[in-house]
Amino acid sequence: MTITFRDVPRPSDCAAVKNIIESSGFFYAHEIDVAVELLEIRLSEGENSDYKFIFAELNNEVVGYACYGQIACTKSSFDLYWIAINNNQRGNGIGKKILSEMYNKIKVLGGTAVYAETSERDLYIPTRKFYENCGYIKEAVIKDFYDKGDSKAIYVYYL
Repeated sequence: MTITFRDVPRPSDCAAVKNIIESSGFFYAHEIDVAVELLEIRLSEGENSDYKFIFAELNNEVVGYACYGQIACTKSSFDLYWIAINNNQRGNGIGKKILSEMYNKIKVLGGTAVYAETSERDLYIPTRKFYENCGYIKEAVIKDFYDKGDSKAIYVYYL
């Protein structure tokens, strides 16, 4: 299995991103729309966009991606907005490889820390374990952030 990576988005990636996010079964329709919208912003604004992407391809098919960007008003902190792998490819180490590619790009930009947030609902236990297995540290939990009983966990990875 040879994974290739690219950081220049293509219009066809919108359908791939939607398919990847839907395949997880984790997200509401409005969240899926946001994932695609960030890519559409990047496509329309080009390099001037605040959103950067890494796409993982297997046999010329996008099977995973990450969206990230520098946090406004910080010198070297970045947000990991999205990382998702097509459900039929999860568990193959693709997510860790995407993170590694992303870290290399962030280091070139002078980044020193990456922040990721996720829900504390039980559905997201695998997501939280993924972050922790990749060396992220849980820095904070904001109670009832998304909804009553749905807190937000904030993780950080220091480069």
